[in-house]
Amino acid sequence: MKFEYLDSYKYKIKSVPELIEILGDFPRAKSAILCHGVFDVVHPGHLRHLSYAKSKADLLIVSVTSDRHIKKGIYRPHVPENLRALNLAALEMVDYVLIDDSATPLDNIRRIRPDFFAKGFEYSATNLPAATIEESDAVSEYGGKIVFTPGDLVLSSSRLIEEQAPNLMIDKVISLMQAYDFDFPDIEKVLIEFDKIKVHVIGDTIVDTYTETVMIGGQTKTPTLSVRYMEAKSYVGGAGIVALHLKSAGAQVTFTTLLGEDSLAQMVEADLTAAGVVVNKITESHRPTTQKNAIVCNNYRLLKIDTLDNTPISNAISNEFVKKISEVESDVVVFSDFRHGIFHKHSIGDLTASIGKDVFKAADSQVASRWGNISDFVGFDLITPNEREARFSIADQDSTIGPLAGKLYGITQCKNLLLKLGEKGLIGLAESTDSEEPRVISLDAFTENPVDPVGAGDALMAYAALTLKVNGSLPMAALVGSLAAACESEQNGNIPIKRSDILEKLTELQNRMGYSST
Repeated sequence: MKFEYLDSYKYKIKSVPELIEILGDFPRAKSAILCHGVFDVVHPGHLRHLSYAKSKADLLIVSVTSDRHIKKGIYRPHVPENLRALNLAALEMVDYVLIDDSATPLDNIRRIRPDFFAKGFEYSATNLPAATIEESDAVSEYGGKIVFTPGDLVLSSSRLIEEQAPNLMIDKVISLMQAYDFDFPDIEKVLIEFDKIKVHVIGDTIVDTYTETVMIGGQTKTPTLSVRYMEAKSYVGGAGIVALHLKSAGAQVTFTTLLGEDSLAQMVEADLTAAGVVVNKITESHRPTTQKNAIVCNNYRLLKIDTLDNTPISNAISNEFVKKISEVESDVVVFSDFRHGIFHKHSIGDLTASIGKDVFKAADSQVASRWGNISDFVGFDLITPNEREARFSIADQDSTIGPLAGKLYGITQCKNLLLKLGEKGLIGLAESTDSEEPRVISLDAFTENPVDPVGAGDALMAYAALTLKVNGSLPMAALVGSLAAACESEQNGNIPIKRSDILEKLTELQNRMGYSST
């Protein structure tokens, strides 16, 4: 992919070991000054600050707070760390840029030992904040000095962003693909490989029924709404739609689920089988097939009637699931938890333990309004909660998105986390080979003409899991999954997304990016 302008200033972006080698020991022949901040939006106030800092030393180093440690605004940063670093590197006055993986600049102050550490004038008044005092002490430990820059022009990045958040969807994609060295042909090759993947989906089947009615009127004696029945249509949902997404992507899919002995169970089995999904049904005569029936009148949902039994499955039924998981040959196992009986505190451990050692494990727990918790699925290769589910799982309604994702990542000990943010896109965390801290990525949503968001998360999870299994790249998985979510959101109903839909979206994205393969 040819976007040379992105490569023009990358040479300025350095790691801590590289900077230590470049600068040499303190004291040094060429003095260095360090500025630190978020720099989500670089404005004239920042330029005054950096310019003054540069006047005090030979070399100006700017460190930017990594995405996962930003606590300003719930959904910030709007500009991901690699783009923020590149923005600063493009400034002539800046000699080097560092992405700080720590929550504060203290570690890097002590390691790099800049001659000066620059703070804005707002920190220079009496009664310094505790954090500034810590920074000043750290600089003084080795003989450095803290410098306060004058504030003849003050602007607030937060205020600017509140007025209008930057639209950086294309910029984020370009930066992501450049940073992780993959291209559109690489994505297309991965999509073709889906045919080889054997996936075993285990989870709760839900039959989604839409009962169409027309208004007749109300009763005069009682406050009763009267409607006339027109027709009812039923669709396979819950974990069943995850299986259908995976099959539509090209994978070989087996679906193990719990059904009742009723006509809905027959419908589920027939629809899935017709789509090419191998159905391993486990039945309980006393348990109905879960149905959620929306009563619709003139395109408004008046009422939803749920027919279900959320009682945890018995040990005997749990053992049947364990046996199925052990027997089915699979490259990927997906746990799709709607907390309708299959997954509970006694069964999850046994079900997880029955997965083969080298099998890729993915889990989604859509239980934000009920009992259940995505953090029950420990040590998985991929988990894909939405924001509400993440906050529910760790009882945290206050943290900003980066720290929230970091907490959940640590608790679940997963290898890859995709935190879905709806219309705001997603944030992803993955294992890093060169750092104790996970890699952090972010993408905006690709939806252009939203119609119905239902099922977008299912599509994202299915395509992201397959992509990760094929090439192990969370950035590519996040991109492919986001495209699948956009495809789903732009149509009415939870309809399985085909591989051709993703390829069409990819073409649209290439055109918007002005992509060139030469």
